[in-house]
Amino acid sequence: MPTPHNSAAHGEVAKTVLMPGDPLRAKFLAETYLEDVQQFNAVRNMLGYTGTYKGKKVSIMGSGMGMPSIGIYCHELFSQYGVEAIIRIGSCGAIREEVHIRDIIIAQGSCTDSNFAHQYELPGTFSAISSFDLLEKAVTLAKAKDVTYHVGNVIASDVFYHADQGSAAKWGSMGCLGVEMESYALFATAAHLNKKALTLLTVSDSLVTHEETTAEEREKTFTAMMEIALEIAE
Repeated sequence: MPTPHNSAAHGEVAKTVLMPGDPLRAKFLAETYLEDVQQFNAVRNMLGYTGTYKGKKVSIMGSGMGMPSIGIYCHELFSQYGVEAIIRIGSCGAIREEVHIRDIIIAQGSCTDSNFAHQYELPGTFSAISSFDLLEKAVTLAKAKDVTYHVGNVIASDVFYHADQGSAAKWGSMGCLGVEMESYALFATAAHLNKKALTLLTVSDSLVTHEETTAEEREKTFTAMMEIALEIAE
């Protein structure tokens, strides 16, 4: 059954969905790597595709920006379409000196300044972590591909233009490797629904060195991260 934000019919979405923030990155990835591609969603221009990669069925769909947006899409995919695993393939800003442009961050966990977890009415603070099964596979493949990668914590923020200009440095001082805006909601939703989730991030800019990539580079050149996600899709 279609949902308010997804027009896919039953069976049109694979068990594993790769989820970039940018729907145009989803389009590029589907057209570049998948065979027998079918578009299953265009509601609000949040493009979704299903095809095959090396003989296995894989879906790719944009999530939009921020936790409210990815929270909607991942919840609908998990709860209405039988999706078992979502791998976020996004970009982030580096907030540690040792993390450089185009390095890959494999998010072991996600901190947040959001109140996303209030809905679960927990008597404390929920630590949002990735699926170890997917994490282990991603690390093994990153080693085999000889790419520069880091495994650790990230900060998923509600705020892009932060009034506290020292905010990122504070999270970096606690060991967070990068800042982005979606992973906490993805991990929390997966935990709530007993599903699997992982976040792979390519560093698009550095809040330490102030280097940055262009929008087109973010859309079309973060292929090492994309290939790892495609390989570990179940």
